[in-house]
Amino acid sequence: MLPESNLNKNRLALACALAFPLAAPVLAQTSPAPDASDSQAIVEPSVLNTVTVTGSREQTQLMRSPASVGVISAEAIQQTGPMHPQQIIGQVPGAAVAVTNGEGHTTAIRQPFTTSPVYLFLEDGIPTRATGFFNHNGLYETNMPQAGGIEVVKGPGSALYGSDAIAGIVNVLSRVPSAKPVASVTGELGSFGWQRLLLDGTTGTGEGAVRVGANLTHTDGWREKTAYDRQSVNLRHDQGLDAGATLKTLLGYTKIDQQTGANSSLTYRDYTDNPTKNNFGIAWRKVDALRLSTQYERETGASLLSITPYLRSNAMDLNGSYNLSSDPRAEKTSVFSLGMMAKWRQDFEGAAKPRLIVGLDVERSPGKRTEDSLNVSTTGAGADRNYYAYTVGNRIYDYDVTFKSLSPYVQGELSPTQALRLTAGLRFDSIGYDMSNNITASTTRAGTTGRYYGQIASASVDYTHWSPKLGVTLALGPSSSLYASYNHGFRAPSESQLFRAGSDSAANAPTKARLALDLKPIKARQVELGWRGVSQGWSYDVAVYQLTKTDDLVSQRDLATNVSTTLNAGKTEHTGLELALGKSLSRSWRIDTALSYAVHRYVDWVTASANYSGNEMATAPRFIGNTRVTWTPRPGTSAQLEWVSLGEYWLEDSNSATYGKYAGHDVFNLRLRQQVGKDVSAFLRLMNLTDRRYADSASVSSNTAVYTPALPRALYLGLEATW
Repeated sequence: MLPESNLNKNRLALACALAFPLAAPVLAQTSPAPDASDSQAIVEPSVLNTVTVTGSREQTQLMRSPASVGVISAEAIQQTGPMHPQQIIGQVPGAAVAVTNGEGHTTAIRQPFTTSPVYLFLEDGIPTRATGFFNHNGLYETNMPQAGGIEVVKGPGSALYGSDAIAGIVNVLSRVPSAKPVASVTGELGSFGWQRLLLDGTTGTGEGAVRVGANLTHTDGWREKTAYDRQSVNLRHDQGLDAGATLKTLLGYTKIDQQTGANSSLTYRDYTDNPTKNNFGIAWRKVDALRLSTQYERETGASLLSITPYLRSNAMDLNGSYNLSSDPRAEKTSVFSLGMMAKWRQDFEGAAKPRLIVGLDVERSPGKRTEDSLNVSTTGAGADRNYYAYTVGNRIYDYDVTFKSLSPYVQGELSPTQALRLTAGLRFDSIGYDMSNNITASTTRAGTTGRYYGQIASASVDYTHWSPKLGVTLALGPSSSLYASYNHGFRAPSESQLFRAGSDSAANAPTKARLALDLKPIKARQVELGWRGVSQGWSYDVAVYQLTKTDDLVSQRDLATNVSTTLNAGKTEHTGLELALGKSLSRSWRIDTALSYAVHRYVDWVTASANYSGNEMATAPRFIGNTRVTWTPRPGTSAQLEWVSLGEYWLEDSNSATYGKYAGHDVFNLRLRQQVGKDVSAFLRLMNLTDRRYADSASVSSNTAVYTPALPRALYLGLEATW
C-alpha cells in the first residue's frame, strides 16, 4: 500500500476550499448577465452561447440541452497542446483518462477506469469504429491536438447513437476550413526523445474551402521499450451547392507503431527505485485507421435533410501485454465498414415550437480475426516475472465476421411555455453478426500447453433493442436553466466475446464456445438533474446523477455444464455529483475548475470464486479534479498552472485491507506561451512540475500490490509559425 501524504489526506478539503468560495456567488440569486461594457462580459457568453451538436445530433444551445455535455474549445486544445487524451479530457468534470503507453489509454466517464467497451468514440458525429470491434484506445485513432473542439456527453446515449454509448460519448470535431488562405507549422522537442510536427493549411476553393492537417510524432518513451511513432492526416472540404445545400467531406488517416508494454506494473520497490523497468518489453501494437465521409445537407425553410454516407477501415496487429501472463497470443483484426446516416428535421408553426427529428442509421462491416498462440520465455516469478522473448505457435482463431445494423430513431421537442422545453426520443436497433470459421476442428491447442480453444463452424447472432430518452429544460431567466433527463443505453456483446470464448480443458473448450453465443446486451439507465448558467461573472454547470447497469458480464461457473464462462449476471450502480466553474477574475486572470465526486458499487456481482455484492469497485476514485489558473497580461503572452487531482481507490474488488488502496495523487503542470514575432509564438510545457512519483494505474497481481509509474518531470519546447 502506498503511503498517504498529508496533502492526499486533505485533497477533498483542499478542493472544497477552492470550489465552494467560487461557488458562493453562483448559489446566490441568479442575476442578469452584465452589460457589454463590463470587463468580464468578454467571457460570460462562453456558457450562455455555447453550441453543442453531440447530445441531439442538432446544433443546440447548451443552455437548452437536457444532457450533461462538456465542451472543450479549439482554443483550449491549442493552449493545452495535448500529447495524450489524458491531458485534455480531464477539463470536463466527471471525465478522466489514464495512460497505458504511448497514446494508449483507459477511460473513466461516470465509471471506474476501464478497458471495457462502455464508451462511444465519434469524429464529427460518426463512430470511429464499428459496433462489436471496440478498442479502448480508440481516441488515439483521432488527431486530437489538431481538433476543432471536443464534446463529452456523460451517461447513456443509445437513443441517438445505438450500441456502446452506455457510459459516455467523446466526439472529436474537425476544424472548419476558411476561404482566406492560412497556414501554420508547429515544431516541438522534449524530454525522452519527444518530437512532434503539426502542419495545418486552409484556403478557398471557389464556392467552398478546404483544410488539411498533419501530425507527425515520435517519442523514445521514458520507460524501457516504450517508443512509438504516429502519422495522422486530416482533410475537410466544405462546398456550397445550389438551393442552400452544402457538402462536407472528411478524410482521416492514422498510422501508429508502438512498443506497447502497456500498464507494465511493478512491485512497490521497483515502482519507487526502478520505475523505467518494463516487464513486458516484447509487447507491440500496430494500428491503421482510415475514415471517409461526405455529408449532404439541405435546409429549406423549417426543414432540414441530412444524408451522410461513410466508409472506414480499421486494422490492428498486436501482442498485448495483458495476455502474456495468462494466454499469450498475437492478434490481428481488421474491419471495413460501409454505412449511411440519414436525418430529416421539421420545425412546425405554433406557440409551442414543436420540432420533429426522424433518422435512420445503416451499416455493414465485414471483418476478420486471426490469433496465434505464443510460447514466451520468462525470468523471475509472480509480480516480478519478466517476459523477454517469444516464438509463434499454433493458430488458435481464424474467422470472418460481419456486423450489420439497421436503426431508425425519432425525437420530438415541444415548449408548452416559453421557459419550458420537453424532449422525447426513441431508437430501435436491429443488429447482428454472421461468423464463418476458417478452422474446422472442434478444438485447437496452444502448442504443447494444456490450453484448448473451442471452435464453432459458423454462427449468426441477432439482437433487437428499444432505447428511450426523456428530457426537460426550464429557463430560470436569461442566464440560468435547470434540466432533468432519463436516458437508457445498451451495449451488444463484441465479436470477440461471442466468437472467441477463451481457453479451457480439451473436454470443456467446445462447451465454453457454445455458451458464449448466449450472451445478451448489457443495459444501462440513468436519471440526472442539472443546473447551468452565469451569475455575477461565474460560469457554472452542476449535475447530479445515478447510473445503473444491469445484465453486465460476469465470469461464473455454468451449473448445467460445470464450465466457467461469462454470463449476463451483474448489476452495478454509479452515483455522483459534478461541478464546473469558471470566471475571469480580472482582465488578465482567469480560473476554471472541473470537480466530481462519485461512488461506484457492485449491487449484485457473484463470480465463480467470490461475491463482491455491496463492495466498491476497484480503480474507481471517488474524487477527480482539474483546476487551471490562466494569466494573460497582454495579447500574445500567457501562462497557465494546472492542478490535476485524483482521489484514492481500492486496488481490487474484495476491498481487502491486505492490499488497501492507492492513495491518489496531485500533479501540477505549467504551460507558457509568448509571441516572439508578428506571426511566431514560442511555448513551453513543464509536466509534473514537482517531479512527483505517482501511478497511472494500480492493482493486484499474483497476490501482490503493483503500480504503473507515471511520467516524471518532463520539459517540452516548441515554435508555432503562422502566415
